[in-house]
This record gives sequence, structure tokens and C-alpha cells, in this order.
Amino acid sequence: MIDYRLIRSSRRTLALEVTRDGEVLVRSPWRTPQETVDGFVKDHTAWILKNVARQKQRPKRHDPTPEEIAVLKQKAKDILPERVEYFSRLTGLKCTGIKITSAKTRFGSCSAKNSVCFSYLLMQYPDEAIDYVVLHELAHTAHHDHSKRFWALVGKFMPDYKRRRELLKG
Repeated sequence: MIDYRLIRSSRRTLALEVTRDGEVLVRSPWRTPQETVDGFVKDHTAWILKNVARQKQRPKRHDPTPEEIAVLKQKAKDILPERVEYFSRLTGLKCTGIKITSAKTRFGSCSAKNSVCFSYLLMQYPDEAIDYVVLHELAHTAHHDHSKRFWALVGKFMPDYKRRRELLKG
């Protein structure tokens, strides 16, 4: 049996996560029986092992120093608004605002009101990856999910988005 940490909450479904450290997290509704959770983990053993191995292969990124953080934040403020403007003109998709955040687990997000946020940590990646995240978040202004229509929209303007997305996984 695979070791995992169980997190119970008011959610409705079981979910798996492999952290950057390779830890396996299982999120479960409060009343799900332990046998059900164990069975869920067992049924997903192949996926878990694949993702634990992937995390162990990732190059370790160091935490930026305060000076590096300042540089990355300034770079984000300089670059991201113009990239958003470029892709807005290209696609016709508009956001209601742009914010630079210190998020550590996601590079971008789009609110229900179509405001987009980008982590300054995105600035550590190649321009192709940055453009992918910008387009991805703008596409959420049209589709607030990851449906086939969402991915078709991303693919229409960036046919190589899968390759670009892989750049973020290193």
C-alpha cells in the first residue's frame, strides 16, 4: 500500500495530489469510509507512482532572494500587461484587470469577473511559456473551465500550446 496523507473536508469527491516534494495527498469528504479511501488509492496506484517519479525528476528551484523577487516583480509589471494587451488584440478576449501576485502553486488565475492574476514566479520561465499562461488565462474569460471548447480556443491561437505548457513543468 502507498503511504499517503488524508485530508478530510466538506468536499463531495475523492481527489489525489502529488506535491512537489513527492508526498501523496488524498482529499476526501468527511464521511467517506477508510476502506473506500484505501481502495481509491489502490485503484490509482499507477498514476500515483508515475507522478511521484515525475516530481523526483524535476529540477529543484531555489527560493528567490528578496533582491531577485524585486527584479521578478518589476519584470512581471513591465512585461505581462503588454502581453495581455497583445493577446487581447489577437483574440478579441478582454480581461477586467491584471494583478501580479506571489502565488507559489499556480502561475495564473482568472476570476469569475474576468480579472486575471499572474505570479511573479512566471518570470523565471521562457517567453513562450509566459505567453502560454497569458493566453490560457484570457481564454478563461470566455470559458471558465477546462472544457473541449476552452482547449479549442487556446489551440486556435496557439497550436503548440501543449509543448509550451511542458516548459512550465521543468
